[in-house]
Amino acid sequence: MILSDKRILEEIDKGTIIIEPFNRECLGTNSYDVHLGKYLATYKSRVLDAKAHNEIDHFEIPKEGFVLQPGTLYLGVTREYTETHAHVPFLEGKSSTGRLGIDIHATAGKGDVGFCNTWTLEISVAQCVRVYAGMPIGQLIYFAVDGEVEVMYNTKGNAKYSNKTTRPVESMMWKNIF
Repeated sequence: MILSDKRILEEIDKGTIIIEPFNRECLGTNSYDVHLGKYLATYKSRVLDAKAHNEIDHFEIPKEGFVLQPGTLYLGVTREYTETHAHVPFLEGKSSTGRLGIDIHATAGKGDVGFCNTWTLEISVAQCVRVYAGMPIGQLIYFAVDGEVEVMYNTKGNAKYSNKTTRPVESMMWKNIF
């Protein structure tokens, strides 16, 4: 079950959903619009290794925007910091973003109950497109959880993406044992 706008507001009032900064105008019928933060990152190497710590270069999006190029994976970040203590958050692209040929995540659209952070975006484009810090980039949808959660994401000892950040975070696949 997806939460409605009224239900999202109720959960914000209860403190089970936190969105900072929160703007009532960004609340849709059953979603909340999030915006591109001011930082992007690219990997230093064109060949990534799933067993290695692949380093990234961060840079700030200039006021005149930044042109994303096809064939490059950009890591972005939401301006909004969120906490979700009783629901499963999903991040999806906005239709306006998709119609510009921008994909905002490769596979990581679902958060866990207990996720408390900004969202790192895995951005790719179909053709060159100029993006701007603060532009609407996606929408959060909240699903009800059926059953009690045993271990919240923010209390897991092995949670890889729980350090609060305002910058995109590179893959932590290298921390897995395989």
